[in-house]
Amino acid sequence: MLDATLSRIDNEIDQSLNRLFDFLKIKSISTDSKFKQDCDKAADWLVEDLKSFGANAEKHNTDGHPIVTGNLGPDTGPHVLFYGHYDVQPVDPIELWDTDPFEPTLENTPIGPVIRGRGSSDDKGQLMTFVEACRAWVSENGSLPFKVSFFFEGEEESGSPSLIPFMEKHKKEISSDIVLICDTGLFDNKVPAIVTRLRGILKEEIEITGPDKDLHSGLYGGVAANPAKALVNVLSALHDKNGAITIPNFYDGVEELPQNIKNQWRSLKFNHNYFLSEVGLSTLAGESDRSALEMLWSRPTCEINGMKSGYIDEGFKTVLPSQASAKISFRLVSNQDPFKISNSFREMVKSLIPPDCKVSFGNRDASKASQMNTSSPEFEKARQAISQEWDIEAAFIGSGGSIPIAGYFQEITGVDPMLIGFSKDDDQIHSPNEKYDLESFRKGIRSWARVINSFSELQNV
Repeated sequence: MLDATLSRIDNEIDQSLNRLFDFLKIKSISTDSKFKQDCDKAADWLVEDLKSFGANAEKHNTDGHPIVTGNLGPDTGPHVLFYGHYDVQPVDPIELWDTDPFEPTLENTPIGPVIRGRGSSDDKGQLMTFVEACRAWVSENGSLPFKVSFFFEGEEESGSPSLIPFMEKHKKEISSDIVLICDTGLFDNKVPAIVTRLRGILKEEIEITGPDKDLHSGLYGGVAANPAKALVNVLSALHDKNGAITIPNFYDGVEELPQNIKNQWRSLKFNHNYFLSEVGLSTLAGESDRSALEMLWSRPTCEINGMKSGYIDEGFKTVLPSQASAKISFRLVSNQDPFKISNSFREMVKSLIPPDCKVSFGNRDASKASQMNTSSPEFEKARQAISQEWDIEAAFIGSGGSIPIAGYFQEITGVDPMLIGFSKDDDQIHSPNEKYDLESFRKGIRSWARVINSFSELQNV
């Protein structure tokens, strides 16, 4: 059953590519209202494509761009839901593209054939790996071994404003035993991986004001409060000499890594020296007693993203500025509460403000971290399946960034999603000349076929 499906995938890869190319030609840019009809067209294309191999699919209009859902397979075994997004980023600056971003091509490169075009990696190519796996399975075996639901949105690149209202309204329809998300990549461009940790985020803006105008430093320097100096004192107090964050109770809810995950990460042999050298650096910053991967995937951060104060143009203007401001972001992990941290941060800042200065805070933007329970049997089944396809042991890894959809599924349906993707670091997503390796596309389809086969062995989840 599986071997025949894998052979069909290989034999029909040209047809799969043609379908992907037709999909990539649609200019489904969600952030620009000029492309609203194109987003509708992409949703319609998906509905028809799902129907072409037997799925019951429909388009749901929203206040923004449509959402596409579909169902296929018997009501036996686990119910699996697959999420992807059909919208893409703008193509600007267009002059930096070597080819038309919406005329996809198969291009031979020193690393092998690549699919070139906007959306090839993020996320149309990844989305279609799962669709093509289901198509091949049905064509070869007559039916999927269990019920699969498809859930495709068209606003991921524009903040998903319609997604949560839709999920809450259709909670029963989108509830499932297993959730799969294909919007991530291989580790180090070669190791298959399941992302099981996503950091949350807290964004803070502070503004410190002092005198009612900029002051002459010769007349007032040394005797008047300086907001720029006050800001520097606040920012320098956020970390200790070992890189730990000093905000009271900041580490509440931070969990230590299980030993098996530590061992997996160690086996990846991540070269932090090379990683840093790629951006002109050489020395690890952050918590001195932690490895690079721990700091990237399982430890919280406090970073200064921008500062503004005084005269910064050419030449000198010797003033004491009346105002100083900064933007600070926190990446959060485990069970950290962003709102408790925000309150603690603000109280700490207030305590550091000198007399004659006052501080105000901007609107905070916050979301919690997501952490998946890898002890569930489906996680190990999926890990073994993709390991077999790539002939390298797959790992449960973390992500330094935030993927809100994962948290939405946890909060609304109570299911820990699996994030499995096949993109590479050099795919240039969101940039000119985006690409997706043909190997990633073909082996991605084959990987999902193996995952489908492995899930068919599950009785209850």
